[in-house]
Amino acid sequence: MADQSLKVRLRQIRLEAQGIVSLEFVAADGGALPGFTAGAHVDFLLPGEKVRSYSLLNDPRETHRYVIAVLREAEGRGGSVWLHDRPRVGDVLEVRPPVNDFALADTPSESVLVAGGIGITPLLSMARQLEREGRPWRLHYAARSPAHAAFLDELRALDAGRGRVTLHCGEAGQVRLDMAAAVAAAPADAHFYGCGPARMIEAFQAACAARPSAQVHLERFAASSEAATAGGFELVLQRSGQRIAVAPGKTILDALLDHAVSVQYACSAGVCGTCMTGVIEGEPDHRDEYLTDEERRENRQIMICCSGSKSPTLVLDL
Repeated sequence: MADQSLKVRLRQIRLEAQGIVSLEFVAADGGALPGFTAGAHVDFLLPGEKVRSYSLLNDPRETHRYVIAVLREAEGRGGSVWLHDRPRVGDVLEVRPPVNDFALADTPSESVLVAGGIGITPLLSMARQLEREGRPWRLHYAARSPAHAAFLDELRALDAGRGRVTLHCGEAGQVRLDMAAAVAAAPADAHFYGCGPARMIEAFQAACAARPSAQVHLERFAASSEAATAGGFELVLQRSGQRIAVAPGKTILDALLDHAVSVQYACSAGVCGTCMTGVIEGEPDHRDEYLTDEERRENRQIMICCSGSKSPTLVLDL
């Protein structure tokens, strides 16, 4: 799991908003870090074989540091609580180099960024890059309250009084986000970028439904459907010939790891694409948010962390 990983040293922890801390990392050897583009994430290899993905929020031109922000989720899968409670300044952690599944389009047209809660992180990096390149942009930031909204000072500095950043809060007396109005106000050639919780993303998709799909980009925190855990089928690993039964209550990833099959994975929710695996034969039961509808119909790839099989046997390119 740690192949092609690198070691980073925690340089700073800051409280950014209620329940949110930012963590700044530098290369443990003091050198430059692998470059990244706005919207990229890094996978953190945490104790207990946990792998968690976090978006980079700093300017992509920076090669001396990686900055992430983490919302403490007591009911989550453990990664956020560990990052809030355990690391101390000076500690060395292990990460994989940045990957980008949520990249900015190379276009001079306006970019409309829509963030919900901790979804501000990749969009903040985008806003930094767009501003530096002199490209038009606008940000709508929805949060429970101003106290729950991170990086407001940095966003105000980026905005510089031009009205490009609008904070929308759910509290009484605050301006709530009208998603349909925000989309309707944008130029016809605008590109839209949404990142946030499931309900916000659903509203974002509905509001953008009439826009060309190539101009609508989104990143989810989790898949909109439950992982396939019915089991009752068999995996065949094409390269080794190994056969593995997937028992009820297990995902494909669970079964592979139980049999010491080395595979890469990160989000375990079907949104990041790290675990994408080729399908040789069989019909997957797709439960991810990463593949397009056309790619799902082709049945050539599967996200093994959350998807299952509709056929008794599924032959994988492993």
